[in-house]
Amino acid sequence: MMKAEIIAVGTEMLLGEITDTNTPYLARQLAQLGIDMYYQNTVGDNPARITGLLAQASQRSDLIVLMGGLGPTADDVTKQTLTSFLKRPLVTDAAAEQKLHEQARRLQHALTANNYVQAQLPADSIPLANRTGLAVGSWTAVDGRVYVTLPGPPQELRPMVSEQLIPLLAKQTHHVLASRMLRFFGLTESVIATRLAEVIDAQTNPTIAIYYQFPDIAVRITARAQDTESAERILQPVVRQVQTLLGDAYYGEGEHNSLAQVVGNELIHGQHTITAAESLTAGEFQATLGSVPGISAVFPGGFVTYAAAQKTAMIGVPADTIQAHGVVSAETAQAMAEGAKRQVGTEYALGFTGVAGPDNLEEKPAGTVFIGLAGPAKTVVREFHLIGSRNEVRARAVAWGFKMLQNNLPE
Repeated sequence: MMKAEIIAVGTEMLLGEITDTNTPYLARQLAQLGIDMYYQNTVGDNPARITGLLAQASQRSDLIVLMGGLGPTADDVTKQTLTSFLKRPLVTDAAAEQKLHEQARRLQHALTANNYVQAQLPADSIPLANRTGLAVGSWTAVDGRVYVTLPGPPQELRPMVSEQLIPLLAKQTHHVLASRMLRFFGLTESVIATRLAEVIDAQTNPTIAIYYQFPDIAVRITARAQDTESAERILQPVVRQVQTLLGDAYYGEGEHNSLAQVVGNELIHGQHTITAAESLTAGEFQATLGSVPGISAVFPGGFVTYAAAQKTAMIGVPADTIQAHGVVSAETAQAMAEGAKRQVGTEYALGFTGVAGPDNLEEKPAGTVFIGLAGPAKTVVREFHLIGSRNEVRARAVAWGFKMLQNNLPE
């Protein structure tokens, strides 16, 4: 059984300036391959201390992964320290160097000597191409051990791990992996864990892992087998079982998918037009919707109506409704949704009103939210009592708006 060790390099992590999200991510990926993890280290940008950890790791681990410190600045010392430890020179990877030149031409700037460091790796290594950045990673096998270097930025590290490192490791472990990331919204992590407890306890292959990814919950199901077809055959029944147990909370799947992306695509493919009138969310729903490519085909525009007077002036919410029921009410949420739909002429419209906090409003506690959804045949309104900071309440309200919309779209 292969034993792995992680060395996360970066003084900024020791100072608490950034949080290391790479180590838990990589640990999960290695665990799915059946690779044991006994040591995780964080070290500053100091060659002597990195060398000390390499010396320890080389005595106790088969796979040593260094993350961070591959860039062009003076404090990026990881690959230089590794080559010194291994007594190997740095060499240039032609593909990585070409990418440097292509970016320089595109941005119309000249490359400096330190830029070329990003294209270097230890001699006799397998390059790990960086699809989203410039610093090449490396796989170096020495005396029965493997030393891996990965870039620090998560948006560069994760594709390199999934697309390059994992396939290399799978060959070492003689396993083929099949994995599905199912995404859920509307249930807490504890509720999901309870509903899946028997399934999780019964499974060793495939494995099931639950991840809280605010405001969603993701469930990764991973099967191991000798070939892809066998792995998929093991995987499919458990995927269906998990979807059944968690019911309507399921909204889609994918490593980088989101509720907004899924619902936005459903709107586009179904040619369902949408608008919104927002109070407590202050345009956050519309901004999130606007991040979906192609959404302009079905989203002509919307409204941000914080003040009561603007709710009346912009979308025709009756002043009597606000006077009788208050700004934070089911009646106002309904009138906002129906008014926005009427003004823009869309098939669907959402109205958001509530108390983001931290203070109460109209004798209603922070976290009280009403969302109205006006559709082709009727308007539905839901009341929520959300927890968290002001921004978390707003984000949860936006997510619930997307979920309400998804639940009411035609099949």
